[in-house]
Amino acid sequence: MSDKKLVIIPTYNEKENIKDIILCVLNLEKSFDVLVVDDSSPDGTGNLVKELKGLYPNRVFLEEREEKNGLGRAYIHGFKWALTHEYDYIFEMDADFSHNPTDLIRLYEACKNGADMSIGSRYSQGVNVVNWPMNRVLLSFFASKYVRFITGLPVHDSTAGFVCFTRKVLETIPLDKVKLVGYGFQIEMKFRAYCRNFKIVEVPIIFTDRTRGESKMSGAIISEAVFGVIKMKIMALRGKL
Repeated sequence: MSDKKLVIIPTYNEKENIKDIILCVLNLEKSFDVLVVDDSSPDGTGNLVKELKGLYPNRVFLEEREEKNGLGRAYIHGFKWALTHEYDYIFEMDADFSHNPTDLIRLYEACKNGADMSIGSRYSQGVNVVNWPMNRVLLSFFASKYVRFITGLPVHDSTAGFVCFTRKVLETIPLDKVKLVGYGFQIEMKFRAYCRNFKIVEVPIIFTDRTRGESKMSGAIISEAVFGVIKMKIMALRGKL
């Protein structure tokens, strides 16, 4: 019996990328299904997904949310959908080709070979980032150093958004209690997995900044992550994570 694998792609105004990224995933040598969680993109992203869903009704799925309330909430919505639909391996991936779809196979194989969670890591072997301005590279790199210092999380790229979860990780983490909604969400999911003694493996990747569409990074997202990490550590010390 083959493993069921689902790639969750959250979107907001990604019409330039969404069809191409889905087709790249569908054409991989191993079979991955795709769930797009779209926050009612005004640019018509959802309609493009519906076109592909019509062509691949058993492999492409769309969940449309009425409000845009954070990356984390979109992923939680996708995780619950994946668990309900009996997927064994659930992946996070951006729509903008910053993550190479072919690396999905490497993330899957890491989990198939014993990891509970595998991370597409930009920093496990130096700094593997292409086309990012230096200030973004430094912010991201030192954010992971900061997280490691505060929490003890033994991960080089704690803010990474290219991840494979085994089903048991998402079944064990209380998804409704995950607090952070921006990029801090990525840190919190890894920390919660670490606190539950799941095996986390980093798979080195090359991250390439988007060439089409606009970045969703903001000062509020950064602030949430900085202070959220401290609150998260306090909760862990109190046994409330």
